[in-house]
Amino acid sequence: MDVVSGNERQTTAPELAEYLGKVRARRAELGDSIRAVDEALEAAIARGGPWRERVRAALAELDHDFSDHICLTESPGGLYERIRRDAPRLSGPIDRLFAEHAPLREEIAGYLAVLEHGGTMADLPAFREELTLLVRRLRRHRQTGADLVYEAYDVDLGGSG
Repeated sequence: MDVVSGNERQTTAPELAEYLGKVRARRAELGDSIRAVDEALEAAIARGGPWRERVRAALAELDHDFSDHICLTESPGGLYERIRRDAPRLSGPIDRLFAEHAPLREEIAGYLAVLEHGGTMADLPAFREELTLLVRRLRRHRQTGADLVYEAYDVDLGGSG
C-alpha cells in the first residue's frame, strides 16, 4: 500500500523492510567479494601464476557484485533515490557515494583487465599493494553506505557480510 503525498510516492513500512532486506543481501555479497579479494592478495605470490589466477577470479566476482551494487543504488527507485525522497538532508552524502562509483568501477575493471589479458606486472608486490588500497576504499564505501541507511531509516544493515 502506498501513501501518496502530493506527487510523491512514499514507501510503507513493510515495503521498506522488504527492500532493505534486499539491500542487506546484496551488501553481504559485496562484502564476501571484497573479503575474497583481500584473502587472495594475502597469499604468497611465489612465481605469480597461481596467485594471479586466484586474484583474477576473486576480482571478477567483485566486479560483478560491484556492478550489482551500482544498479541497486543508482537505478530509478533504487536506494539513493529512496533516501533522497525520504531523507532529503542526506543528499550531500549520497552525492559523494554516487561520485565514488565510476572511479571504483574503472579501477576494478582496469586491474581485472591486466590479470585477464596477461598484462605485465614487473613488480607484483607493488601491484598487490595497489589492490590492497582499492580493497580499503571499497570497505570504506560500504561502511559509509551503511551509515547513510542507518541515518535515513534507523536500520542497521549489519557488520558481517
